[in-house]
Amino acid sequence: MCGIVGIAGTRDVAPVILEALKRLEYRGYDSAGIATLEAGKIDRRRAPGKLNKLGAVLQDRPLHGHTGIGHTRWATHGKPNETNAHPHATAQVAIVHNGIIENFRELRDELAAKGHVFESETDSEVAAHLVTDYMAQGLAPDAAAKKAVARLTGAYSIAMIFTGHDGLLVGARKGAPLAVGYGDTEAYLGSDAFALAPFTNRVSYLEDGDVVVIRGPEAAIFDAAGRPANREIKVTAAAVALVDKAGHSHFMAKEIHEQPEVVGHTLAHYLDPAGPTVRHLGVGLRETLAKASRLTICACGTSYYAGQVGKYWFEKLGRLAVEIDVASELRYRNPVYPKDGAALFISQSGETADTLAALREAREQGQTIIAIVNVPESSIAREADIVLPTYAGPEIGVASTKAFTCQLAALASFAIAAGVARGELSDIDEQRLCTSLLEAPRHIAAMLRGEGQARALGEEIAKARDVLYMGRGASFPLAMEGALKLKEISYIHAEGYAAGEMKHGPIALIDEAVPIIVIAPHDVHFEKTISNMQEVMARGGKVLLISDSDGIAKAGDVWASLEVPKTNAFVTPILYAIPVQLLAYYAAIAKGTDVDQPRNLAKSVTVE
Repeated sequence: MCGIVGIAGTRDVAPVILEALKRLEYRGYDSAGIATLEAGKIDRRRAPGKLNKLGAVLQDRPLHGHTGIGHTRWATHGKPNETNAHPHATAQVAIVHNGIIENFRELRDELAAKGHVFESETDSEVAAHLVTDYMAQGLAPDAAAKKAVARLTGAYSIAMIFTGHDGLLVGARKGAPLAVGYGDTEAYLGSDAFALAPFTNRVSYLEDGDVVVIRGPEAAIFDAAGRPANREIKVTAAAVALVDKAGHSHFMAKEIHEQPEVVGHTLAHYLDPAGPTVRHLGVGLRETLAKASRLTICACGTSYYAGQVGKYWFEKLGRLAVEIDVASELRYRNPVYPKDGAALFISQSGETADTLAALREAREQGQTIIAIVNVPESSIAREADIVLPTYAGPEIGVASTKAFTCQLAALASFAIAAGVARGELSDIDEQRLCTSLLEAPRHIAAMLRGEGQARALGEEIAKARDVLYMGRGASFPLAMEGALKLKEISYIHAEGYAAGEMKHGPIALIDEAVPIIVIAPHDVHFEKTISNMQEVMARGGKVLLISDSDGIAKAGDVWASLEVPKTNAFVTPILYAIPVQLLAYYAAIAKGTDVDQPRNLAKSVTVE
């Protein structure tokens, strides 16, 4: 959500910033802009829509200058138009901002009373005027910036340039991530290391309250108290090359097809195939699991559904009590955390604002903090006691696919370790479960080779206005994840239900125009799920059954079916994620929607 790039350079930076912003398109945005210093004066170009529109503006009216900032905006305050696009500027300063300034109305009223005139509807513009006001009182640019950000309430990352101060960049971070990049003759600011990868692999991550003052290639970081702060410079592994579609029509298709490889990479990190057993998961994790009185799981969106699958696994394999909630609820409901409790936070980006806030509260309550993240340099990873990485690689499509299955792979390994640590699984049990997990990449690859049927069924589903998904046990979270995927990228209304709940209300929605996607592995829940499916069919429901060959044979006549390879029931959530992803993808293709960047959505949600 929103992207920032800043350069204090030795060349015209606008074209370079534009290319860097393209690396951040995966975050989701609805307008973009760049500002530079030319002959000491601020000049800027902005445009609503995608970066190609900003590129066209720059082609007609080029920007020059060696110091600049750029931004991709996801609208929070004000419509996505040119006036509300970043950078925002006064005669003295230009700023770009990620996050939400919660006290902007109070600041705006104060500044308006002093004669400041605002042109946008955004909260961000007040930061530019507040810095300008302090500069008018005689403060130097960096001092004015420090004093201004100290008054901002909320979550933000900000980058600024100043009239008459070529080579000067000031950045600040509270809640929303901001990285500093170090080059030989230049220095950089970026939303993450991925944005800065073409320039440098030497990066520092600002901590909450930090302000960085960049002068040419030199960067000085100060903490919230104004003291010099020596943040560690890390050599990052962010890919230098701009991620491409590798011959696929969309990033989402590419990422779906990468799952055999990336799930395999994730499992290779956690499983020793010689056993097969679970490898060492992190210092202190097994001890934490052995004594934990409860595990609290917290996440948002797709990561939350992965956590719900994990709840079934932890309770079954480890007899570990689990509570799970979405981060935006957990952080505000004053939960009761137990002594000797552990809390697991799941996030693809590692920067999800609500999840990070909930993590900090759990830490204050004495919980051992465990994180499953795809970005090892992220805020959540840095603040966790124990980090369980996934190896999905950069996920560009807004709708998560490979990150989800990699999260499941990590959770499955984690759950086996919990069972062993708590004395609930024998060595033979561990080997049996690990063997089944190691087969998952092969099964995923087999399903992807036969995706033609999913394509045809997705095109049929695209004709519907409403779609229902249902499942039992660990298939219930998959039903909700399947519905989320369809909503996200096809804009078809869809809901996921526990199969046993259908007759408690949702069955009233059933008619011949509503497809019902039944996720029913041939497991202990199969017969009950099929009974619920029959109740739906008796009322004219159009059922698409997803099961293995035995399940499809036993289920009887249905409208259509998709076959999943037979495997240990423990592994089915990883495999059954594939057909629900493919159905959503091909329904969206048939609808003609923007699959990779669906409307109103952002990849990394760094605001509440």
